[in-house]
Parts: sequence; structure tokens; C-alpha cells
Amino acid sequence: MNTLRKSVRKCCWLLLIWMGACAEQSGVQVLTLAHTLPVTHPVHKGIEDFRDSVALYSGGQLEVRIYPDGQLGSEREVVEMLQIGSIDITKVSAAVMTNFSPAYAVLGLPYLFRSDEHRFAVLEGRVGEELLEGGVEFWLRGLAFYDAGNRSFYTRERKISSPEDLKGLKIRVMDDPLSVQTVNALGAAATPMPFGELYTALQQGVVDGAENNPPSLLTSRHFEVCRYYTLDRHSAVPDVLVIGTKAWDRLSPQARGWLRKAAAASSHNQKGYWSASVAECMDRLREAGVEIIEPDQSPFFEATEGIRRQASQDSSLRRLITLIQQQP
Repeated sequence: MNTLRKSVRKCCWLLLIWMGACAEQSGVQVLTLAHTLPVTHPVHKGIEDFRDSVALYSGGQLEVRIYPDGQLGSEREVVEMLQIGSIDITKVSAAVMTNFSPAYAVLGLPYLFRSDEHRFAVLEGRVGEELLEGGVEFWLRGLAFYDAGNRSFYTRERKISSPEDLKGLKIRVMDDPLSVQTVNALGAAATPMPFGELYTALQQGVVDGAENNPPSLLTSRHFEVCRYYTLDRHSAVPDVLVIGTKAWDRLSPQARGWLRKAAAASSHNQKGYWSASVAECMDRLREAGVEIIEPDQSPFFEATEGIRRQASQDSSLRRLITLIQQQP
């Protein structure tokens, strides 16, 4: 099966190269954007906005072609393809970016931000710009951050009201050391797993639950298996729009300007898409019979204090944490 998947994916790459070559011969420069989310997701809407803005600002000279829903691989696989130039742009969780550009780890610290407003100010300010630019040494240039809300626990059979309730449960997490540490600190057994494999794993009891935001819980249809959603909001890891430096270096200064302008516009608009989607998703989850739990966050905050303290011992992360804390 793995061999078949690789063969199909290789055919897709060849097709993409062929289509891009045809387009460039007609005077249009094509950039391939692959990501893992379904087309109903509010982050995908932001990506569509980015595509449309690129076409508008470039007067049709630059085209972004989107391949959603994991068609070309997992988040980690697609980022690796950016580094070698097989794909040009992707949307990736900042948690996954940590595997490539370690400074992104600061954004995954539990209970880092005081509010949504504080988080946006950080991402759109000095810290955010530094992180986006910092990936260049790893052949990855950040263009903008997209709102991915707060991550909370959803479970199959056990209601979670405190960290004590997580003990003995296997909880799926992203392939990110800090995500593993956070969930383990809260008492569960963190289980890294690709998002695309999670529905079956939940159905079969391979894992007892997962942690994610409301739109992801709804669009993945994991709510069909998990009937409890605990809004502990232990982290608020954003998504990142990233272009590979191989693709970036091929672009003219003017084309780079179009991309920057389009990324900023789409980031702004995506916040609205996200806010509206969260409200709608919570209503639909309740209508589907999912029980929503609003726990006291204090025990969760206290259980993860060791992670924040350990991160502060790293000099580079300590500087970023200080800047984030100082951000109005």
C-alpha cells in the first residue's frame, strides 16, 4: 500500500511539473500550494483568499494552484518537498515547523498567550516577523500566520473535567516534542499520529481521544466517534503559510512583493473566517450531541508549569518568551 501511495504521489508531481511548464510557456508563472486540510476548513478559505489576491495583484502573471486534503502528502512530507523544491508553498502548523526551525517551539508552549488579542499582537509584531524570517536558514520562508484557535481535548468515552481524568488515556498529538510533553504533563499518554489516520484509530480504540480546535473536530467528523469536548484551551498553535526558498529565489522582486501583499491580506481576512467558523462549529457540535465541558483551567495551567519553566532555561526561547510577555 505504501508503495502504491508513493507511485501515485510521484505521478502527481510529474503532472504538476508538466502543468506548470505549460502555464509558464503561456506567460503565467505557476506556484504549487499543497496542504492537508479539507476544503470546508476556514484555513483553506484563507488560502483561497491568498490565491485570489495573488492573481489580482499580479494581473494574472502569477498563479497559485491549490492541492488540499493531503493529496500530496502529510504536513511533514510536504514541508520536506518545499525544501527540495518539488512543491512551492504550504500551510503547516507551527508545531510541525518546530521540526525544521526550532524557534517555532515557543508558540507551542501551553497557556502562553493572555488572550486572542495578545496572540495576534505577538504574531503580527517583532516575534512573529523574526520567526517567519528565521526559517530561511532551513530553506523555508514564512509569509504569514493563520489563526488556528485554541486546542482542547475531545474523547470517546470519558468526560474530562480535570487533568486527573486524563490519566490512562491515549491521546493523539501532532508530531512535535512540545505537544507530547504537554499532553504527558497533563496525565495522558501522548500518541503522535498523522491526522489522516486518526478517524480510524478513534473508531478502533487505538487512541482514546485527541486535541484540536472546533473546526478540525467538525470537518474531520471525529465528533461521530468522540462525544465529549473539553475546552481547556491548553495551547494556541497558529498555522504558518510557508514558501520554500528554492521557489522564492526563482521569483522576481516584484513577484515577491505580490506574494507578501497577498499573504498579509489573506491573514487579515482569515481571522474573520475563523471566528465565524468557530461559532458555527460549536453550534453544530452541540446539535450533533457532543457534550461541551468548560473546566476550571487552573489545574491544567499548574500541571504544565514545568514545561514553561524548562523552556525558559533555553536562552533563545527565554528571549522570545520575554518579548511575548512584554507585548501589550
